[in-house]
Amino acid sequence: MAGCKLVLEGRVSIKSFVLGLSVLLIPLVRTCYGRADWVFDYLTETPGKIAICVHIALINGLLLILYRGPVYKVAVRACFLGVTFGCGLMISFSETNWTHFGWYMCSLSFFHYSEYLVTAIINPRTLSLDSFLLNHSVEYTLAAVSSWLEFTLEKLAFPELKQLTWLSVVGLLMVLCGEGLRKAAMLTAGSNFNHIVQNEKAQSHVLVTSGVYSYFRHPSYVGWFYWSIGTQVMLCNPVCILGYTIASWRFFRERIEEEELSLIHFFAEDYVEYKKKVPTGLPFISGIRVN
Repeated sequence: MAGCKLVLEGRVSIKSFVLGLSVLLIPLVRTCYGRADWVFDYLTETPGKIAICVHIALINGLLLILYRGPVYKVAVRACFLGVTFGCGLMISFSETNWTHFGWYMCSLSFFHYSEYLVTAIINPRTLSLDSFLLNHSVEYTLAAVSSWLEFTLEKLAFPELKQLTWLSVVGLLMVLCGEGLRKAAMLTAGSNFNHIVQNEKAQSHVLVTSGVYSYFRHPSYVGWFYWSIGTQVMLCNPVCILGYTIASWRFFRERIEEEELSLIHFFAEDYVEYKKKVPTGLPFISGIRVN
């Protein structure tokens, strides 16, 4: 673990995320003048949209006053994720058939923000804007957009498909368990964790085999794998469930093989013995073969 004091960027990200969550003040104020069950209708109409846009503009103006340069870039990203999480909560607790998409918005925004915050806690030396994973890859972005399109089109064509609450609850459980496992892996690995596969061993690198690493060799990948599929189960997106499963499996198979080459180079027989005892945790992925 890093020191007890959180680095500046981490503290700024927390304040900015909470500031983004202040978008929840709009429906809270609105309920003072009416019933909670029509707040969502208000927010999706022109006055509500204007209120949200003005609120976001005011928040951004405040961030511009408070921060400059790289710190502002951290703040605006964390704030954006806070706003998204807040809007997701509004949708989740409103009487609307978009409830499950609200769950998805909360899941997606919290995942990306928590990636940055946990990195700031455990390994601040590697902390950067990339730690948000917002620019993970073109493929990742296309996958996200594809899931939004599928949800919208199927909601228009087959609205009953998007009302399978039991299936969305299963997806939510997959998301929560996957998120929990990934963050447990990051916290257990501490300064050994890095979003980028390392090709050179640092002096601080040690082979972590305790905690969740005693059950899976790659618990952070296992968590991310089931989290990503869970988001699509939550949305009841049959096409993307299949697509995410195949794409994620192929990505992690290649990533694990690449990473294990480095780990064998770093730790030699120690890692080979660990590899024999502990599975990867992902279906039909055994990792790099050792003769």
